[in-house]
Amino acid sequence: MEKLKMHTPDMTQDNIARIRELFPSCVTESKDAQGNIRLAVDFDQLRQELSSQIVEGPQERYHLNWPGKREALLTANAPIAKTLRPCRDESVDFDTTKNLFIEGDNLEALKLLQETYLGQVKMIYIDPPYNTGGDFIYEDDFSEDFEEFKLRTGQKDEIGNRLVANTEANGRFHSDWLSMMYARLKLARNLLHEDGAIFISIDDEEQENLKKICDEVFGENNFVNTISINMKNIAGASGGGEDKKLKKNIEYAHIYVKNYATFDAFENVYDYIPIGELVEQYRAEGKSWKYTTVLINPGEKKYIGSTVDGDGNEIKIYERTSYEVKSINQIIKDENIAEEEAYSKYADKIFQTAMPQSSIRPRVMEKVNELGRSSDLYSIEYVPKTGKNKGQIYEQFYKGNSFRLFAWLRDVSEKIDGRLCKKDMQGTYWDFAGETKNLTKEGNVPFQNGKKPLALLQRILHMYKDRDAIILDFFAGSSSTAHAAIAQNSEDGGSRKFIMVQLPEECDKKSDAFKLGFKTVSELSKERIRFAGKKILEGECHDNWNKDVGFRVLKIDSSNMSDIYYVPDEVKQTDLLKSADNIKPGRVKDHESLLFQVLLDWGVDLTLPIRKEKIQGKDVYFVDENALVACFEDGISEDMVKELAGFKPLRVVFRDNGFESDAVKINVDQIFKQLSSGTDVKSI
Repeated sequence: MEKLKMHTPDMTQDNIARIRELFPSCVTESKDAQGNIRLAVDFDQLRQELSSQIVEGPQERYHLNWPGKREALLTANAPIAKTLRPCRDESVDFDTTKNLFIEGDNLEALKLLQETYLGQVKMIYIDPPYNTGGDFIYEDDFSEDFEEFKLRTGQKDEIGNRLVANTEANGRFHSDWLSMMYARLKLARNLLHEDGAIFISIDDEEQENLKKICDEVFGENNFVNTISINMKNIAGASGGGEDKKLKKNIEYAHIYVKNYATFDAFENVYDYIPIGELVEQYRAEGKSWKYTTVLINPGEKKYIGSTVDGDGNEIKIYERTSYEVKSINQIIKDENIAEEEAYSKYADKIFQTAMPQSSIRPRVMEKVNELGRSSDLYSIEYVPKTGKNKGQIYEQFYKGNSFRLFAWLRDVSEKIDGRLCKKDMQGTYWDFAGETKNLTKEGNVPFQNGKKPLALLQRILHMYKDRDAIILDFFAGSSSTAHAAIAQNSEDGGSRKFIMVQLPEECDKKSDAFKLGFKTVSELSKERIRFAGKKILEGECHDNWNKDVGFRVLKIDSSNMSDIYYVPDEVKQTDLLKSADNIKPGRVKDHESLLFQVLLDWGVDLTLPIRKEKIQGKDVYFVDENALVACFEDGISEDMVKELAGFKPLRVVFRDNGFESDAVKINVDQIFKQLSSGTDVKSI
C-alpha cells in the first residue's frame, strides 16, 4: 500500500522534470546527503542548449538583482513538513462554509496550498508592508541545508519565518524586503488561474522595485496597469516631511494577470450617468455637449477607389449621396418629444465629429485627393487589427474634405434599466480620499497598521466578472478583503469565496486593539469577519445570495508525522520501540488534524463538507460523501475494509499500523481492486 508523502511539493524537482521533458540531455541523476536518488540539472549543457553560439562564462543581461535573491528562490521551491490543523471553536459555520482563514506564516501557507489550489485562484489582492523604514517584514531562514529545511521547519518557529523590524539602518534594507516579496509572489503565481489577476498595493518607497520583480515573476507582457489611488486630501497636523518633499497622498496598485494574451475577465469597468442628466450638467457648468447631430439616413454609397493600411490590407472608399442629417433640437421640435426621449430613440445614429490621430485617416485623404473627388460625406470599409471590432468588416464615416471622423454616441453609451447612459471607462486615477474619513470605524475593529477602504476593495472585486471566484489575500491584516467579498456577494448575489492568511502577530500593548482585548492581529482579523457577516445579514441582501458569512479556521503547525515517517533509515535499533507509530504521540487521537493533512497531501478542496460516522464502532470521515473516506482508528478488520469499499470512494486512507494484523494490511489493495477498482488506496 502506497504511503502519502505528507509534506508540501518539492517544486525544484517538479521544475527539473519539466526541463527534462524539453532537454533530456540536460538532466542527470545524483545522490543527496541521505543517499536518495534525485534529479539534477547540468547547467552548462542547458546554457548551451539555449544558445545559438558557444557559451563561455556568464553573460550580461537586463534584470533586477540583489543580495539574497538566490536564497529567496531556494526557499520558495523547498518543501516543508508542516500541516494545517482545524480549529472549530474559532470558526463560523465550520461544516458548511466555503471560506478559509489560515493563521500562520504566509510563506508556509502558500506552500501548503500549492497542491489543492494550483491554478484555482481567480483573484489575489495583497497590501504588503510598504518598507517605509518602520515596517515589520518576514525574516525567512536560509541557514539550513535543503534536507534540514524540508524536515525541520516544524520545530524551528523560534528561529525561522518571523517578523522583524526593517529599519533604514539595516544594511540590506531593500534586499530583505525584495527577498520576502519575491519568494511569496513566486508561489502566488502558481495558484493563479489562467484567467486570474493580482492587485498589489504599494507606495512610493518600493513601487518601482515591486514592479520589476513582478515583471520577472509574472512576465512584463502580463502587466495591465498601475492605478494611482488618492487616499487622503489633508496632511497631518505636523506636516511631517513636507519641508523637503511634496505632500504624499497617492498610493499605487500594480495589476498583473496570469496570461494577458487570453485574459478576458474584467467587466464593470465603466462609470454610468444618464444622458439627460449629463446634458443638464454640461449646461449648468457652461460646457459644450458635442453629441448633437443625427444621421437619420446614411444615403446611397458609391465605390470610388481603395487604399491600404500599414499591413497592405485593403481599405474601400465610398462617396455618400442622398443622406439626411438633423440636429437633436430639430428632432425634438419636429417630433414634439422630450430631449431624453430623443436621445434614447436615436441613440445608435447620434454622432459628433472629431479629428483623430490615426494612420488610416491620412491614407484615405491622400487617396481621395489623388482621385480629385470633393464630397460632403465619405465612408470606408476595412478590417481593424485591434479594438472591439478587430477581425471584422467595419464601416467609418468622414465629413467633408477635412475628413472629420464620425464619433458615435452608441460607442460610448449603453441602456441601463431602459435609460440611455453615457459610459466612461475607469482610468488609472481612483479617488478614494472621501472613503478614508471614517476608515478606523470600518469593520468595528481598530488596526494600527492601517486599513484599505471597503469601497476600494469592493470596486476591485466588482471588476472581476466571475462572481464565483476564489479570492486570496495572504497579507490579510484586519481582513478588509474578506469583508469586501461578503459585502459584494450580498449586493450582487455572487458566491465569491475567500482565503485569508494572517500571522498571529502580537498587537502593540499600547494599541487600541490590545486595549480592547485583541492579543494578536489574527484574533482581530477573525473578529472583523464575524462582525461583518452579522451586520451584513441584518441589512438588505440580494435574493440569490447564499449568505455564506462563515469561515474555517486552519492553523499552521508542525507535521502530524514523526521524524521516522520522513527518514526511516535513520532510526537506530535501540529506538525501534519508541518509533512504532509514524504519528506523533500527541496527534494520534486528533483524527481531524490527520484528515486535513491528508487533504493537503492529496490536493483535495479544504472547504468540502466533512461528515463523521461510526462504522463497526470506528470513527470514519466522509469528505464530500465519497471524494475521500478516512479511518485512522486501530484494529481495522477485513470486514471493516470490505464495508468501506462498498461506499466506492474515490480515495481511501488508513493508518499504516491501524490494521488488526499484517494479513489484513496486505489484503487491503486486493479487496478494493475486487469491490471498488476505481478507489485510490493509501496510508499514513
